[in-house]
Amino acid sequence: MQAPRSDLDAPKNDSFTLRDLAAYDGSDASKPIYVSIKGDVFDVTRKRDVYGPGGSYHIFAGKDGSKGLGMSSLKPEDAVPDYSALPENERKVLEDWHAFFSKRYNIVGRVTDIPEAVARAP
Repeated sequence: MQAPRSDLDAPKNDSFTLRDLAAYDGSDASKPIYVSIKGDVFDVTRKRDVYGPGGSYHIFAGKDGSKGLGMSSLKPEDAVPDYSALPENERKVLEDWHAFFSKRYNIVGRVTDIPEAVARAP
């Protein structure tokens, strides 16, 4: 597991739609790779081997896959932003993923069109 980083930038507040986010899925090597968790967009480019095409977590690149992260699922149908139906134990897993990313990757913005069911969730 990666150690927390001490060189992270202050979080940015750039706006992304889910459609905008899809352009940062690693398929274009000239663009960064972004993953969103609970609407926070993280720059995971430095781990292109993991999040880029062919990587073990590529399923989450260029999207908000909060539900799948909470479920510990790599199924494409689970890599969606609406985690409102997750039971408490899976919400805890999702929180753990968010904390993990927050300590290791720069936040570059926020998704503005996440589903209403989770838009105001803690």
